[in-house]
Amino acid sequence: MLLLISPINNEEALESIEGGADIVDVKNPKEGSLGANFPWVISEIRKMTPDDMLVSATLGDVPYKPGTVSLAAMGALTSGADYIKVGLYGTSNYDEALEVMTNVVKTVKSNNPNATVVASGYGDAHRVGAVSPWDIPKVAKESGSDLAMLDTAVKDGKTLFDYLNIDDLKKFVEETHSYGLKSALAGSVKKEQLKPLYDIGCDVVGVRGAACTGGDRNNGKISRTAVAELKELVNSFD
Repeated sequence: MLLLISPINNEEALESIEGGADIVDVKNPKEGSLGANFPWVISEIRKMTPDDMLVSATLGDVPYKPGTVSLAAMGALTSGADYIKVGLYGTSNYDEALEVMTNVVKTVKSNNPNATVVASGYGDAHRVGAVSPWDIPKVAKESGSDLAMLDTAVKDGKTLFDYLNIDDLKKFVEETHSYGLKSALAGSVKKEQLKPLYDIGCDVVGVRGAACTGGDRNNGKISRTAVAELKELVNSFD
């Protein structure tokens, strides 16, 4: 299970790298759960990240505007991101989500076939009117994406586990795997929740708060010590 850590700037990226993150996921929490950061921030972090370490970039909690989102994907790609993550926030149903992701995949893969495209839904989609989390694996499959992911849309202290139990998450992972895709799970995931996610076969786990000082994703800063502890814990499951 790969550990994805989400820094917001160069300082936090360095802490993520030194702590041993598998994927450095550039985001901007000020703009939402999967808020997009600036192209130059992605570029700077890519330059400072070892070649064998993946850099991910979130495109935002995106609207149902396939052209706009595709252009954002192109921006993230040319800024150096290996992973392109799309938060399907403004898509209210399967068809809208599929249209957005199909165009993002076409944009990304025609420019870099080796780049990874992530279709991300939300375990608490009902709170914001977004596409159902149960549609995400099929959206990922039919669009040609590489990963199906779940996060939480509203960051108010609740975790992914407040909306989906471990059996639900196992079902999500197994359906994703049945399509030949990889799964990713995030959403204020706590340290003690890593083992259950590992046990159900989750491929990538996304963390910010648990890697920050004081466990605070907004007011704390990512600490290499916290990242190293999380990485050591995940390694101990093997």
